[in-house]
Amino acid sequence: MRWRLRKASTTIKPDVSATAGRNKMCRQFKVHGQVQGVFFRASTRDVAASLNLTGHAINLQDGAVDVLACGAADAIDQLLEWLRHGPPMATVASVEEIAVSCTSPDRFATR
Repeated sequence: MRWRLRKASTTIKPDVSATAGRNKMCRQFKVHGQVQGVFFRASTRDVAASLNLTGHAINLQDGAVDVLACGAADAIDQLLEWLRHGPPMATVASVEEIAVSCTSPDRFATR
């Protein structure tokens, strides 16, 4: 089984075997569009937590949101798919991947 994401929801049905035994990695994304003031960070935190990811979602001064995701590669790919649409009130114009060194945050935070 694979992870299933719903566009209009932050609910994800995990399959524990999908991420079992995978090496931890980190990827960073900059999400552009109408992504501030629409519960984007909180929704990202909820989706990341359901995927057992750590990292952060931070509003940037230019109106974008910076997302760092650390965990299993398959789970990060699922988060990326969700980031391309975001929560119902968001309008995502683009998602840019930024090169990053892997860190080991112990939770997913919003700032």
